[in-house]
Amino acid sequence: MPTMPHEHRHIRSLGIERPHEPYFFGYDEGPAGEGQVRLDLMYTGLSAGTELTFLKGSNPYLHSRWDDWQGLFIPGEPSAHFPVNFLGYMEVAKVIDARAPGFDNGDVLATTFGHKTGHTANPAHDLLLTLPRGMDPILGIFVAQMGPIAANGILHADADQFGAGVPYLGAGVEGRPVLVWGGGTVGLFCALFARQGGASEIVVVDPSPFRQDIARKLGFTAMGEDEAVRYAKSAWHHKTAGRGAEYVFQTRARSDSLNRCLQALRPQGTVIDLAFYQGGMDGARFGEEFHHNGLAIRCAQINRMPRPVAHAWDQRRLAQETLRLLQAEGDAIRQHMITHVVPYDDAPGFLRHLVADRPDFLQIVFEAA
Repeated sequence: MPTMPHEHRHIRSLGIERPHEPYFFGYDEGPAGEGQVRLDLMYTGLSAGTELTFLKGSNPYLHSRWDDWQGLFIPGEPSAHFPVNFLGYMEVAKVIDARAPGFDNGDVLATTFGHKTGHTANPAHDLLLTLPRGMDPILGIFVAQMGPIAANGILHADADQFGAGVPYLGAGVEGRPVLVWGGGTVGLFCALFARQGGASEIVVVDPSPFRQDIARKLGFTAMGEDEAVRYAKSAWHHKTAGRGAEYVFQTRARSDSLNRCLQALRPQGTVIDLAFYQGGMDGARFGEEFHHNGLAIRCAQINRMPRPVAHAWDQRRLAQETLRLLQAEGDAIRQHMITHVVPYDDAPGFLRHLVADRPDFLQIVFEAA
């Protein structure tokens, strides 16, 4: 039986009990208080690039402590320990008890609260975005975090070109050819935002034929890594700027892929790097193209907007840009990018299958009953 809004309820959370062993953790939650919004989960998306690092035991927080004041990881003092009871940041939920202004029972919200069956949110602290009526609610998994991650990559190119005077998202790539390295969810959203911004040509680069095929279905040119370097150096040239791409948006967490990105740039070009590297950088060579062509690598991740525009662009604004993109491209994204919709109850078994059998996938979504 569904829980009534005024009752206590039991919440289940998908977590990692120990390396390679996902499980459900449970706790009881009281009713919402004044100023709060009680939510029931509809969909939660898997951020494979981050969450599988916990499942495999390679996440840096399991081995070090992030010191926010110093901006350093302190080795030997892990911030996270097994069991890891809360994961995830791509949720869509229905309001079942609205006790805060601006929200009504039945609203469908995009937010971030982890792979939990429910959550009591505080609009003063939580990012809550009401989905437009008529939008497929499953698309809301991209709104609060994943879309903004990609949009922030584009914003870094904008700030590189315009400083504090960025006129709109994508202005920095308008009329320019760009490479998007990696055909996963972040990479394809970068490509979609670049297309919306008016990039003259967009090539999605990935060694996987499966992901190349998805990129082509979305209307992009797709090719492998070596071919992309050759293409950028032969097809994109300028009398004074040299040969290659002005920007490469790097989303593959491999140092050899970063090295290919550097090779594909024109002199004084920039890699906007959104990848989450967990190991060393043996595959990147900084004494070759990086040094001789005067290249730049700019790390872009969602907790750091470009400094010149941080006063004007925050995560909520990037989420609104994601909603605008979804209204234009939502049908194709739903058809081609969401490759697996898995019942929430089956999530632990599916994660074990994902690690053990390594099937082709792009975006995985867990659907609440």
